[in-house]
Amino acid sequence: MIITTTHTIQGKTITDYRGIVFGEVIVGANIFKDVKASLTNFFGGRSGAYEESLMEARGAALKEMEERATALGASAIVGMLVNYQVIGVSGNNMLMVTTCGTAVRTD
Repeated sequence: MIITTTHTIQGKTITDYRGIVFGEVIVGANIFKDVKASLTNFFGGRSGAYEESLMEARGAALKEMEERATALGASAIVGMLVNYQVIGVSGNNMLMVTTCGTAVRTD
């Protein structure tokens, strides 16, 4: 399935709009990742543990959105957006990754 941030697909004609589809994933970081990230923050550099969690969450949200589009009989998703948000209180933060787009049929 083609998933694109654009509202058209080069070489394809959108023949039917099936609706807006979403993918939502909420992930928490465990204590080990928090400790490692704190050290990275102190000494500098990138936090591989958090980056890996972020990539996994984004991939899961995209997959969920694609599955919902397939269930609607779509062959592509256009106008796709990804949004990241931290939710939680008192240091119990979690990361929410949402994706949305328009499920369409193309020729």
